[in-house]
Amino acid sequence: MKPSNLSPFPKSFFWGASTSAYQVEGAWNEDGKGPSVIDMAPVVEGTTDFKVTSDHYHHYKEDVALFAELGLKAYRFSVAWTRIFPNGDGEINQKGVEFYNNLIDELIKHDIEPILTIYHFDLPYALQEKGGWSNRDTVNAFELYCKTLFELYGDRVKYWLTINEQNMMILHGDAIGTKSVSGENPMKDLYQQNHHMLLAQAKAMVLCHDMLPEAKIGPAPNISAIYPASSKPEDVLAANTFAAIRNWLYLDMAVHGHYNATVMAFLKEKDATPDIETNDMEIMAKAKPDFIAFNYYNSQTVAQSTGDVSDINPTGDQQITIGEVGAYRGTDNPYLVKNEFGWEIDPVGFRTTMRDIYERYRLPLIVTENGLGAFDKVKEDGSIDDSYRIKYLQQHIDQVQLAISDGVDVFGYCPWSAIDLVSTHQGCSKRYGFIHVDREEFDLKELKRSKKASFHWYHALINEHTA
Repeated sequence: MKPSNLSPFPKSFFWGASTSAYQVEGAWNEDGKGPSVIDMAPVVEGTTDFKVTSDHYHHYKEDVALFAELGLKAYRFSVAWTRIFPNGDGEINQKGVEFYNNLIDELIKHDIEPILTIYHFDLPYALQEKGGWSNRDTVNAFELYCKTLFELYGDRVKYWLTINEQNMMILHGDAIGTKSVSGENPMKDLYQQNHHMLLAQAKAMVLCHDMLPEAKIGPAPNISAIYPASSKPEDVLAANTFAAIRNWLYLDMAVHGHYNATVMAFLKEKDATPDIETNDMEIMAKAKPDFIAFNYYNSQTVAQSTGDVSDINPTGDQQITIGEVGAYRGTDNPYLVKNEFGWEIDPVGFRTTMRDIYERYRLPLIVTENGLGAFDKVKEDGSIDDSYRIKYLQQHIDQVQLAISDGVDVFGYCPWSAIDLVSTHQGCSKRYGFIHVDREEFDLKELKRSKKASFHWYHALINEHTA
């Protein structure tokens, strides 16, 4: 459907950009910060670790000034749990509290709306040593952490995200570096962890509404349109199954407070149904998000399961379908091109995804990640022509406007990422930012900031839609 008249972006639209604490801050053990599971995870050979990253911790004033020059109306960032509670709970680290106070104040000074992600992969290592998300006590620690953040920053932060890409931590934990399961029944343990995270998220939403009645809070999964490989009914059924497992499990629980029926049948078949304690579902049902945040990079295509291990793709990349024996297997989509990392590029699928989410839940949407990673090259004159990134982002922004014209309530777009940071698999060489950080994998140089071509393009685009 092509609308005859495009709806304009709302004047209040949050033109933003995103980062996460562990990928941009550095200062991994400074000023009282404790180690997270990311800090203690093995580093991909040939890439840097997360100890310095872009050193935003020491450059935040310079960075926020650049965000303001870029024209950002919003900045989505995460708090490092172990800056606030080095051991996950217990004593509060005042230096960590002070850093985020300063960052938030700096954003507000430049008229940039802070959008705070409570948890972005970096579970405190001290909690992991006690069982991590397999241990129900971690739910209590998360609730304490949320309560503390609401008390500390709730006077200035009005938009909160609960857990970033919980579905990716469950489906692609090996790739992200967050997976730790028991050997007896690892799949059941994994979905027990998932249940505890869902419960923690629900408690966070209830607590936020109780403590900050003017604030808004929502989940932040990675959601993708799922295509069947053909019109063959078995392929359509496989796509339906995968969509339930990958997408709707997380949003059905966040919005409606119940498990998706297809998923529960799948878990029962796999002997992986989580143990649900008394009152868990009552708490889930009380948690009503104000909006849905979601990350989108590509669509995915699946076919009927072959019924054996050939269904499994061992790629280890969180944007490529792994497959599940007896349920579905991932396939290429012949109608889409791929980027240099094998991710299919599907702007139209982005519009489909927004429609699917909004029609299913009827809550306002904000895009909290969408972007193109690339090995950017600096020219002799210091300029960076990332026209490929501009093309990708423009194609996807066009689809946001089309979705708005379809009647979808989209109130913000925060692409990944505001500034170059360290990526999960390709270190700092795989770049996403509008702002270049001059460093290499094992040479920090001076960490100088500079503007890419996409910086000037995005600045002009924001001005065009807000003037």
